Amino acid sequence: MNVENVKSQMRKGVLEYCILLLLETEPLYSSDIIQKLHNAQLIVVEGTLYPLLMRLKNSGLLSYQWIESTQGPPRKYYGLTDAGVVFLQELEASWQELNGTIDYIKNNLKIS
Repeated sequence: MNVENVKSQMRKGVLEYCILLLLETEPLYSSDIIQKLHNAQLIVVEGTLYPLLMRLKNSGLLSYQWIESTQGPPRKYYGLTDAGVVFLQELEASWQELNGTIDYIKNNLKIS
């Protein structure tokens, strides 16, 4: 089994959650999302981000607005909808549960 494949699957599994976390506090332009993910050591390219943003929008979790830019054409800023906020809260609860499970196994069930 290739560890890089497993790492890639793990990153894909948390990417949606990370994007929603970023959008929790403020609407962001797609390039800002990519930069913030990059700063957090989660490298994502536009070809991965745009389909995910569209899927989240089509699911009613994100909305967007066009905002004029001083450096060119208007930019599309993404933000959470009310349904997106609720979904993020559910993901947060699931993340905490999963984290607790992993911590429990690491600290209590490993055979030395």
